[in-house]
Amino acid sequence: MAESDGGETPTRFFGGQTPARDILETQIEEGLHEIHRELDGLFLSGLSAGLDIGFGPLLMAVILTLSAGSYGDLPTELLLASAYSIGFIFVVLGRSELFTEHTTLAVLPVIDGRASLRDLGRLWSVIFVSNVIGGLVFALFVVNVIPTIGVVRPESFVTVAEKLIDHGAWGMFLSAVLAGWLMGLLSWLVTAAQSTMGRLLIIWLITAAIGLLHLPHSIAGNVEVLFGLFLAPEITLADYGRFLVLATLGNVVGGSVFVALLKYGHISRG
Repeated sequence: MAESDGGETPTRFFGGQTPARDILETQIEEGLHEIHRELDGLFLSGLSAGLDIGFGPLLMAVILTLSAGSYGDLPTELLLASAYSIGFIFVVLGRSELFTEHTTLAVLPVIDGRASLRDLGRLWSVIFVSNVIGGLVFALFVVNVIPTIGVVRPESFVTVAEKLIDHGAWGMFLSAVLAGWLMGLLSWLVTAAQSTMGRLLIIWLITAAIGLLHLPHSIAGNVEVLFGLFLAPEITLADYGRFLVLATLGNVVGGSVFVALLKYGHISRG
């Protein structure tokens, strides 16, 4: 059994698995690192994440263009879900800052008494704003460039957007809670994984599930709905604002309550 030295992450294993208490401590330390990071570094990392995650919705539109152009049949749905996960793989393995990971990661140091709510608000604000700006830049670039090379029909972008905004307000919020819950589990399980291939599989499984269920993810969905906003007159700025607010609130509740609070509670009292 090896003990941590000088603040390094413990490397104890039992039965080939990382102990839950070690995962918790690693998550707290990572959250503290980001909370104390310089604002410009946080912003640039969040901007990168907002840009990179857009490749998932873009590939979804490409698949819809190459297929029948609609959701419904199982092969198309599975392809779309796998395409959706690509952006998350870029972001999570690339170690960029994604808001929905920090709805769990950054909450844990606050629960543990090592950071304040003010620290949490600062971190969330910088990462959320930079993620949204990155998605906006990506969406503007894509809708102006990609259709001109003939690989995506504009209608496919609109189809992707409409799938998210068709939810009622209560349904959108509750489904966003599920998405935030899954993203919190992703952060937890990626920390527990002991290899890059293991992390890759976890990211694909969880984010493909979000895509297959069409759950509202505030950052990836930001790009999806912006596609529709820029290309379809029937999708309005009010639709976009409604989506962003409800998806963000639901994601925060899912990651903070169903992962951060519950995991911390049962492990700290174990």
